[in-house]
Amino acid sequence: MKNKEKAVVVFSGGQDSTTCLLWALKKYKEVLAISFDYGQRHKLELECGKEICEKLGVKRTVISLKELNALAPNALTRDDMKVDENAPEEGTPNTYVEGRNMLFLTYAAIFAKGQGATDIITGVSQSDFSGYPDCRDIFIKSLNTTLNLAMDYEFDIITPLMWIDKEETWELADKLGGFDIVREMTLTCYNGIRGDGCMDCPACKLRKRGLDRYLERRGK
Repeated sequence: MKNKEKAVVVFSGGQDSTTCLLWALKKYKEVLAISFDYGQRHKLELECGKEICEKLGVKRTVISLKELNALAPNALTRDDMKVDENAPEEGTPNTYVEGRNMLFLTYAAIFAKGQGATDIITGVSQSDFSGYPDCRDIFIKSLNTTLNLAMDYEFDIITPLMWIDKEETWELADKLGGFDIVREMTLTCYNGIRGDGCMDCPACKLRKRGLDRYLERRGK
């Protein structure tokens, strides 16, 4: 039986997915989180996710997709590959994991259908585009249609952050009462440092720029 009061959040333990988890908890009676172990070199990401879910009282399921490590070598799974500091002129940055969001959302859909849920929440955003093609709105809409057809089930892939930037994402987390959780407990850093991170990798720079702008506007 389908239950529109239940949602599944694709949850990494980072800023965006944690903000989406907070958002979903305000919208649905029951929220489930699904996380993926895809051979990421910073296992602290999974630990952060565990701690956040425990704090928020959310049941989390972890799925192993470690084959991605071998199929799609990249700077997030390889210790010997340095993270690109700037986006390349052509192609994707070496932090892009081929097919990751497509696989994550497909597995999330299989899980959601088994739970009777139709709504899948993911924190992808086209506003702060980092060269990742699987964060685009057109991809999400396309996959949504494909999953509906493939599984004969009416999924809704919901992207609360699609059209807002990092400054607005911080603002949303604050309005949802989770500003401190996002700032202190999440892991966004490509170098595996919790909270404000290394302050030097592309993910930290993007996060900090949004935070500084929001705090300036908020007056603190």
